[in-house]
Amino acid sequence: MAYDLHLAERVSNLLERKGVIFEVKKMMGGWCAMVDQKMCVGIVKDQLMARIGPDAYEEALARPFCGEMNFTGRSMKGYVFVDPDGIDAADDLEYYVDLCLAFNPLAKVSRKKKKSDSSSRAN
Repeated sequence: MAYDLHLAERVSNLLERKGVIFEVKKMMGGWCAMVDQKMCVGIVKDQLMARIGPDAYEEALARPFCGEMNFTGRSMKGYVFVDPDGIDAADDLEYYVDLCLAFNPLAKVSRKKKKSDSSSRAN
């Protein structure tokens, strides 16, 4: 199992109860809920990955079981990982999802990479 399926179901159910329109994508070996074509909240293995933005970052990091998101050896400010113990309770999960939803309108859409079309090149 690449990611926690039960946690994915909890996040999906929470987003649906809030009336959020989202699309699920598999990325980074995990699960991601895209809102308005932007990465909003996800799961990597058994951790919640929350895109909360820079304004909520320090306050979230002060909570138990919350840490910096670090994929490449350096932290990604505005993103946090939350260990399973930090989202056991429904209100804890909702706290992070609400932060993600609050930041989502401010987040930028990632640019899609253009595919090179080698067949259209002249010889």
